[in-house]
Amino acid sequence: LQSLDVANNQLRELPAALADCPRLKEANFRGNQLKDKRLEKMVNGCQTKAILDYLRAGGRGKGKAESAREEARKKKREKQQKKDGRDGEQDELEEASKLLVKVLHVSENPAPLVVKASPGVKDVRPFIVCCVLKGVNLKPGNALKRFLSVQTKLHEDICEKRTAATIATHDLQLVKGPLLYGVQPPDELKITPLGRKEIKAKDLLRQLQLEAEEQRKQKKRQNVSGLHKYLQLLDGKDNYPCLVDAEGVVISFPPITNSEKTKIRKHTRDLFLEVTSDTSLQICKDVMDTLILKIAELNRLTLENKEDSGSDNESDALCGPVNLNPSQNVQPVNLPLVVEQVRVVDTDGNLKVLYPSKTDLTTVSSLLTVIR
Repeated sequence: LQSLDVANNQLRELPAALADCPRLKEANFRGNQLKDKRLEKMVNGCQTKAILDYLRAGGRGKGKAESAREEARKKKREKQQKKDGRDGEQDELEEASKLLVKVLHVSENPAPLVVKASPGVKDVRPFIVCCVLKGVNLKPGNALKRFLSVQTKLHEDICEKRTAATIATHDLQLVKGPLLYGVQPPDELKITPLGRKEIKAKDLLRQLQLEAEEQRKQKKRQNVSGLHKYLQLLDGKDNYPCLVDAEGVVISFPPITNSEKTKIRKHTRDLFLEVTSDTSLQICKDVMDTLILKIAELNRLTLENKEDSGSDNESDALCGPVNLNPSQNVQPVNLPLVVEQVRVVDTDGNLKVLYPSKTDLTTVSSLLTVIR
């Protein structure tokens, strides 16, 4: 969508989703009796960019509290990105800047993965960004543990304890596309959560709630940990969001858990990455940028340390059998990770999101060299 003319209609509001149309350069909203009088003045005298910026910031309709929260989130993301740029000594920064990521465009990919988003997600958890990351080495030593720790830390920091966004990572070889991002009622949605048996979403949340109460009593604490502290994020929802594969299996139930079916193990080399949010599309992109950077840093650390492929019992139990042929995992340090673009489309096949686009991964450009 590059231009839009809805002048002289009976519009009372402009949807905030217009701010997520990156190609929209010209828009004519004149002659509409908008409820937001400041916005009405802007559409009669301001450039399209200024109007979209106003909508992106929440406008007057969102209220001061939500606009303040959005501004706080923005400052926190900027602070985190600056911190990533300052971490370590200068020589470590110079080394980090040599991290390479190559983007494989949809047009270059003979079998690109596609995610179709149903209209129902709009009222539950409307924003999703996905991509494929190839060439990850999780086999040596504690690489997998560090990989899982990275996700946990991102959930606590940039994802704001999952309230702003949620990350899910999958073994690409176990993902059967095309994928459907939609909603299902709590008593119909079934998933096999990580480390558990198949269960209905309604029963899973009840089970987790009971576990949380028991844990709180045993430890005599007011706060709970793990999955339990995210249960309230679904309060009051008539439908729950889910990502379903081509076989009809739910592989992700954000913001709670993803599925045992696509669990990442030590021999996983190619990843399907997913970030969802009920806040904004930009938060999804910022989180995905940071996730790719952290995985690239982790991959370099693993390769440079040249760790043995052996690991402790806990990792073996978590990750399953280990490939006994280490030669298959030999990888030059300077070989870039490959990020494959993934399209999110609506039910009619119209493009909603393409990641990474040419404007993505710029937030981490000081630490990442992107070959496009």
